[in-house]
Amino acid sequence: MLNNLIKSLTPDYGKLRLTRVFLILCIVALMVRFPFFFRDYVDRDESTFILVAQSWVNGHLPFTELWDVKPPLTFLFFASIISVFGKSIFAVRFFGTLLVVISSFFTYRITAGLTSKKVAFWAAIFSVFLQSSFGSLQGVMSEHITMAFFMPALYLLTKKHTFFTVFCTGLLLGVSVMVKLNMAYAILFIGLYLIYSYVREKKYVDGFLHTSAYGFGILLIIGLTILPYYFQGISDLWWKSVVQAPLEYANARRYSIFKMAPLILVLTVFFLVAWKKKYIDFKNIVVQLLLVSIIGVVLSFVKGGRVNGHYLIQLHPILIVLVAIVLGQLSFIQKVDYKKIAFLVLILLPVEAYLEYGNIIKNKWERGTFYNGEGISVPAYIKNNKLDTSHILFLEYHIGYWVLGVNPPTKAATHPSNICKDEMFKFYDNPRKTSMEELKYILEELRPKTIVGRSNRSIFDLDLVQENAYINTYLEKHYEILTTVEKADIYQRLEGL
Repeated sequence: MLNNLIKSLTPDYGKLRLTRVFLILCIVALMVRFPFFFRDYVDRDESTFILVAQSWVNGHLPFTELWDVKPPLTFLFFASIISVFGKSIFAVRFFGTLLVVISSFFTYRITAGLTSKKVAFWAAIFSVFLQSSFGSLQGVMSEHITMAFFMPALYLLTKKHTFFTVFCTGLLLGVSVMVKLNMAYAILFIGLYLIYSYVREKKYVDGFLHTSAYGFGILLIIGLTILPYYFQGISDLWWKSVVQAPLEYANARRYSIFKMAPLILVLTVFFLVAWKKKYIDFKNIVVQLLLVSIIGVVLSFVKGGRVNGHYLIQLHPILIVLVAIVLGQLSFIQKVDYKKIAFLVLILLPVEAYLEYGNIIKNKWERGTFYNGEGISVPAYIKNNKLDTSHILFLEYHIGYWVLGVNPPTKAATHPSNICKDEMFKFYDNPRKTSMEELKYILEELRPKTIVGRSNRSIFDLDLVQENAYINTYLEKHYEILTTVEKADIYQRLEGL
């Protein structure tokens, strides 16, 4: 019975058409990501993107009313969805799923050009899982958006180069870098590789024309993102927010190089073994393109000084191509019944999805709605009890601003942690210069009647001793916990204070 089930779910690789691959990837991605369509938020960054996007829909360019350290096209993705579907977290997560499908589909196409359709199919399937499982990957991250443009661009470069195709590649990569700035390293390395390849083949005229088209496509997209700011006379805000702020952020938030050593070591060992055992043909132009892209992405991690879990989304769709090629040649894998192993892995991998299916069913049974999380239940409590929302401060669950239809009390509070990133203040001309000044302004001058925080958790990172000590003391003296909704404490300001 198990053999029949596995056989029915396994495609005939020889007859595998692109439309069927895309459809299968859609089904797998929806299966894994669908239950998270109803959760208030998965990662706080996603909530911030939504807030800035809503501000844009309301007529305010990114960085003008609300601020976060991302290029404008990150917010444009969310703003486009909100402008059509309104305040629908379901729609945001649905289109996020399509992003995963698109990048994984081009993982398939690139892999199929290097090896068999069978290996390419499973590379694409695991690309979906690697972008959808563990931690915050079920939300819609900027990395999902950037790879949905980067992978098609990489695929175009594996085909015969014409002025038009290389120009289109540049356009796609321009979008990619205006979603996630650190992709500039990979894009630069690809450009240098193109120049090298044309010089090596002594195609000087084609090389000049094509690399010019490549660069022009990238610069055109970047220029288009500047235009709205130029017309409003605030081009300097674009420059400071899109270029200077991320560089400062990377320097200020740098981790020890030793924290990235495991990733670099694993990749080095993998490529050394693949080269020594001749599992990968490093003379192949497509392989070289993949390799320079991987080097560019990893270098961006090193320069940025950190690797969060969702950062690896920028690496997985590219790296899985080469990993799949190597695994497909290992003798012990060829001898085992890979279908049963693959079936077992596919059953075990989406454990988080299974748990979330149970969560939404439970929530429907207990509360009458599939939508769940404090970002939904806390605003509902605030609305039902008519609490004051003027200058309301969410120190956690800040998607609640969106649900309530209000803005954060200050530009620095767009993301709760930004309040304490005072190295960023100068890039959006914040009137306060330090995090303590910002906190005191919000609490002592704006004096929000309602504050939302997370129960039994430090308000800010533990290393922010002064900020935590101040806000804890202030809350204890001037506020009381009105109620606790799930894991959220709702504070009310004491009368007369």
